[in-house]
Amino acid sequence: MEPSTLHPLREEVPEESEDSSSAFSPSSVPPRPASQNSLQKYSPLDWFGYFDKEDDIVIEGSTNVFHIFEAGSEGPVVFCLHGGGYSGLSFALSASKIKEKARVVAMDLRGHGKSSTENDLDLSIETLCNDVVTVLKTIYGDSPPAIILVGHSMGGSVAVHVAARKVIPNVHGLVVVDVVEGTAMSSLIHMQKILSNRMQFFSSMEKAIEWSVRGGSLRNVESARISVPSTLKFDESKKCYTYRTPLEETESYWKGWYEGLSDKFLSCPMPKLLLLAGTDRLDRALTIGQMQGKFQMLVVRHTGHAIQEDVPEEFASIILNFISRNRIGPHGVMIPALLRPSQT
Repeated sequence: MEPSTLHPLREEVPEESEDSSSAFSPSSVPPRPASQNSLQKYSPLDWFGYFDKEDDIVIEGSTNVFHIFEAGSEGPVVFCLHGGGYSGLSFALSASKIKEKARVVAMDLRGHGKSSTENDLDLSIETLCNDVVTVLKTIYGDSPPAIILVGHSMGGSVAVHVAARKVIPNVHGLVVVDVVEGTAMSSLIHMQKILSNRMQFFSSMEKAIEWSVRGGSLRNVESARISVPSTLKFDESKKCYTYRTPLEETESYWKGWYEGLSDKFLSCPMPKLLLLAGTDRLDRALTIGQMQGKFQMLVVRHTGHAIQEDVPEEFASIILNFISRNRIGPHGVMIPALLRPSQT
């Protein structure tokens, strides 16, 4: 649920008070009237004000069912993969903006959200990659529309591996959100401590949402109200909420998420964008690759690890500009009248 639970690229600083707004983008923070009490301020929000529909993708020959959220009806497909401990709903606010010009599909990965598989604890990069490929083929068959793979943190690694396989036709773009191999690999030794130090149990959804903003790492209250409930489950024995995904039990897979990621990213033949929340994160391979113009890089200031949640309007604009500048359309054709391409 919090950035550092997945791959602690940097230490997140908890908000000093519930009214602290220095890390917020004014356009992305919902109104907070003084008369609101805590129960109202942090109450869960439904997804259907942001996505248009949800669906279950049943995988033939197995009991695996993957949950997806969809928005938009025209344009290329922005296929979103969340980070470990998050869910597809972490893209809800962004999807509500992107869908004006493109379609959005956000998938709950294995062991997350509403997806259900034969082994929810198998979060190996090979299994996660196979899941995404299978879901894409089940949805679109052999003739998918133009696809832009967008992956956050662990999901960024999955997106890179899917793109590198070159088994899905019409993948015309790859966007990796706030994950770099070098920093991630060096941070793995701290993961268990970070996981054990986070709050483990919540008496209500409201308390979990409040903690995620005040003591965790999400900056946007509205996004937290949508996404956080999908990362929790009710523990009948303890009569409280706890995490849907037991990340601490998946340590054997962590190294595989990030090892060799930079070279694999650079080897992907489609247009690529690396979106970061800080400037000190490029490892040697990516630094050289950027100097050679092999990918576009943007740094989003004043945000935490979950860029798509903290500043959804800016995130949506970046994705749409990426589509426009690379002339990605339903079948690889430029869509007119998108936002003006950004300068690099």
